[in-house]
Amino acid sequence: METNALLTVTHAEYVDGYTLRIWFNNGVEKLFDFSGELSKGICHKLNDLDYFRRFTIDPFTIDWNNEIGFAPEYLYEHGTSA
Repeated sequence: METNALLTVTHAEYVDGYTLRIWFNNGVEKLFDFSGELSKGICHKLNDLDYFRRFTIDPFTIDWNNEIGFAPEYLYEHGTSA
C-alpha cells in the first residue's frame, strides 16, 4: 500500500464484550475495545450490546446506524495487534 493512500476499514467482526476485530486495507488486523468510548457523547448508545453488535462497514470505517463512526486512523492507532 502506498504511504499516502487513504486508510480504510475493509471488514470487522464482533469478538465479545465491546471488542471488534478490524481489518484495514493495508493488510493489518487489529482488536479494538470500545468500552473506553462508551461515556463520550453519542457513544453512550453503544452501551446497548444489541445496538453495538449491529454495526456495518461504510466505504471507510465502522458505522452504527449512520449516527456513530470512528476515523479509521483512530481505530488503527488505538487498536491492539490481533
